[in-house]
Amino acid sequence: MTTSSRRAEMFTGAGPGRDRRFSGSGTSGEKAMLTDFLGDQRATLEMKCAGLEGELGRRSVEPSTLSLLGLVRHLAEVERRWFRKVLAGEDAPLLFCSEDNADGDFEAVPTDPAAVAASWAAWRAEVAFADRLVRRAPHLDVQGHDAWRGTVSLRWVLIHMIEEYARHNGHADLLRERIDGARGL
Repeated sequence: MTTSSRRAEMFTGAGPGRDRRFSGSGTSGEKAMLTDFLGDQRATLEMKCAGLEGELGRRSVEPSTLSLLGLVRHLAEVERRWFRKVLAGEDAPLLFCSEDNADGDFEAVPTDPAAVAASWAAWRAEVAFADRLVRRAPHLDVQGHDAWRGTVSLRWVLIHMIEEYARHNGHADLLRERIDGARGL
């Protein structure tokens, strides 16, 4: 545990100007700004999980199934759904969930090193797919259809993903603090 008094320094060990997240332009175009913010949220998730491979499956408090590895798996599913299935129109099967277990991303999370690596690999593959799709999109008004929301634009999906990561990064903050006392951004 660190003795720093600022939350950001406690978690990152970095003083002002050392944390590379949230350094995108404040005046760039809308697409660049949204992708920068989403990238920053993704980097935050990775940072909050760093160095904890053996403890990523640790649950918050019984009976909750919430864990850092569950969040990684959940966000892989969410990335896959919105970018691959809804916007790209691919028939992509679920990664960790199933029709019988909609919460498979959080429940029965295996914690062996191979399963942890596979979970991160799935998340990274979905992030890479999403990044390619966004880069190639001619504009933010590209649309896809979702059975739950109806027609959505790339703009809506990017905003939703920023919100999704921000909410879950708040969970990750608490989970990380419970595991090793690290606190911060």
